[in-house]
Amino acid sequence: MLVIGSGPGGQKAAIAAAKLGRRVAVVDRPDMVGGVSIHTGTIPSKTLREAVLYLTGLTQRDMYGQSYRLKEDITVADLITRTRHVVSREVDVIRNQLARNQVSLFAGTGRFADPNTVSVLELNGNEKLLSAEHIVIATGTRPARPTSVEFDGRSIMDSDNVLDLERVPRSMVIVGAGVIGMEYASMFAALGSKVTVVEKRPGMLDFCDVEVIESLKYHLRDLAVTFRFGETVAAVERHPKGTLTILESGKKIPADAVMYSAGRQGLTDELDLDKAGLTADKRGRIKVDEHYRTEVPHIYAVGDVIGFPALAATSMEQGRMAAYHACGEPVHGMFDLQPIGIYTIPEISFIGRTEDQLTEDRVPFEVGISRYRELARGQIIGDSHGMLKLLVSPEDRTLLGVHCFGTGATELIHIGQAVMGCGGTVDYLVDAVFNYPTLAESYKVAALDATNKIRQIDRLKD
Repeated sequence: MLVIGSGPGGQKAAIAAAKLGRRVAVVDRPDMVGGVSIHTGTIPSKTLREAVLYLTGLTQRDMYGQSYRLKEDITVADLITRTRHVVSREVDVIRNQLARNQVSLFAGTGRFADPNTVSVLELNGNEKLLSAEHIVIATGTRPARPTSVEFDGRSIMDSDNVLDLERVPRSMVIVGAGVIGMEYASMFAALGSKVTVVEKRPGMLDFCDVEVIESLKYHLRDLAVTFRFGETVAAVERHPKGTLTILESGKKIPADAVMYSAGRQGLTDELDLDKAGLTADKRGRIKVDEHYRTEVPHIYAVGDVIGFPALAATSMEQGRMAAYHACGEPVHGMFDLQPIGIYTIPEISFIGRTEDQLTEDRVPFEVGISRYRELARGQIIGDSHGMLKLLVSPEDRTLLGVHCFGTGATELIHIGQAVMGCGGTVDYLVDAVFNYPTLAESYKVAALDATNKIRQIDRLKD
């Protein structure tokens, strides 16, 4: 098996095939081992977030006052030091895993010579031909850039350039209120930048619970974030003293920097897909079946390059499943229940359906809510705004959705995932004993809230 790309999907595909006794090789640029996820995406942005929370002391201000900061003048160097350390350690881990499983790593860029052969252009200019029985495309994506905007990577940038900033901007315009846009908006707002978010849609993160998004908006406005929904950018001008973003409505927004978060583009334009009998859509994405096979049966594609959901977690599973299928190993399909984690400040995470989706599907539900401020652990950590919401079926008492907002949301959600995945009911959470004091105890509080409401309805019927 030959894998093009060593990100989460490619890495897991290579290791899974190696574990099944196949000879495996991975092709990637030497400076990109681990893929975009390790170098410019998931890992750097989440590490940056951790550094921001630590240095600003933001989460401690309920306890020690609004003026509390661990470091008064936070520089980009302060933030990047931690990020570089984590990235280098993660690259070492991946290289070690590949070596331990006897996966050959070819340094260079790959392109198809024919359906079974990939030409690898090495750094020294030499070309090497590699043939394989199965090929996995795991090349990932890059930020999409509107052609009308002149990016310079410093004052007008995309999410890949954030780590190259020379200083923390005093003011910033973020174009696009998707996941990446909102994560960076909350980070820079926490650092003290005056952030304006411009979004052509009427709202943000519309796949999330409405109450959770309202809470996030409240928090970000509290950090002086301005939202311009239903607005489109007409032009961005670069001036000696900063940038000027001009909206189609005529508004002008001056700022030190502008960051575009306008979706992602599949890295397929240099693969010579036509030589393999393949095509990509206008976003550079490759179409696959339920086994992650492309139109050419021995070529698979996994990860962001195939589009939604484009998460590191799902990409890993896609890689493993593609390798199993290619090697004739039985494999279960991926569960429909996938947790979503959004690393804004505070975090958002959910699994299952939202209240709006259930209402639209005419599925009755009862809501159980637990607020962090009512939990001892919430008081201890100084998070008085977090909440956990359970959506429960009054008919069979199963969980229809779990939505969490606040500290540790992306960790907490897995308890709900386990209960839902195993077909458990809200009664399990009512009867379970949780460690005290913990945030996990919020499940019991929310479960009691939901069952008390269901009981009230049942009593009326009696």
